[in-house]
Amino acid sequence: MKILLVTDAWWPQVNGVVTAVQELVTGLGALGHRVELIEPSTFRRFKCPGYPEIELAWRPGARVAKTIDAAAADAIHIATEGPLGSAARRHCLRRGLPFTTAFHTRFPEILAKALHVPVSWGYAWFRRFHAPAAAVMVPSEGMFRLLRQHRFTNLRQWSHGVDLRLFEPCAPLPLDLPRPVFLYVGRVSYEKNLEAFLGLELPGSKLVYGTGPVRERLQAAFPQVHFRGIVPRAELPAIYSAADVFVFPGRSETFGLVMLEAMACGTPVAAFPVAGPLDVLGDSDGGVLDDDLRAAALAALNVPRERARARALGFDWTRVCTEFVAFLAPIGAGGAADAALIAPARGAAPTTPRAT
Repeated sequence: MKILLVTDAWWPQVNGVVTAVQELVTGLGALGHRVELIEPSTFRRFKCPGYPEIELAWRPGARVAKTIDAAAADAIHIATEGPLGSAARRHCLRRGLPFTTAFHTRFPEILAKALHVPVSWGYAWFRRFHAPAAAVMVPSEGMFRLLRQHRFTNLRQWSHGVDLRLFEPCAPLPLDLPRPVFLYVGRVSYEKNLEAFLGLELPGSKLVYGTGPVRERLQAAFPQVHFRGIVPRAELPAIYSAADVFVFPGRSETFGLVMLEAMACGTPVAAFPVAGPLDVLGDSDGGVLDDDLRAAALAALNVPRERARARALGFDWTRVCTEFVAFLAPIGAGGAADAALIAPARGAAPTTPRAT
């Protein structure tokens, strides 16, 4: 099958969406599918307001339309809601081409914090964006329930995975820090709720790898925390393996791939019991979920590393990619009608009129 995948999130951006899309492309190729990407690097770009490290395509509509027509793909998937995703959606609707989408990021909460507007406004806009999709792939059960509450339709529960060949216990990076080491890896951004971790009274050291728009402010506010910036992905297993606990303070995540990466390296996770962590940890003993994040972090020190690794082994990308293909809407003689022939999948929402 030839799959046209449209994404506004791609290298050199560093975030969970880029990681998920990259792993998806690799996994689909391993299954014998051909993937053609529409991504920002070949377009004229502008810096995303509030996130200068993210560059988005500038007025990409004509080129996106031409690329879609020339691709003659068997299925189209729109991974993000940015300029490229919007242009692809618009052209597919104009041409009557079925397509699927994914809900990777809780932008309504981000917009509410950044612009001080009601969260409901953001969900109304995103509901309208995703409404024409034959399937909206959602990475966690918690997000599936939340989107149903906001009247999204055609939802499919689609988990994520972790590269178990890269992320495994290995020789730890020499950190030369007082033990225990409590680690966070990810974007240093408004929505990550990092103050909830950085302000905890914990023994040993707090260590942060990553960057983002609030890094300078947090470094000034928490001088006792060790900030190390961005490192190549291949170096992350040694960093995860060197930490005693991975602390994930997010309360508005769709999934949280970094938790899986840490656990695959044997590092237990401490997090709040909210959507994302609940799906990654579930009822396993690979980490600790608690509304008291300090209590969770201290309790996680007692979690055997092999239990964290065992939980991560259940998240294999081969299964994730197979599910993804099953949710696609095939383009053929029947167009959108063909998509309806796909058998209802696990986690499918009841069929209801699409909301706008």
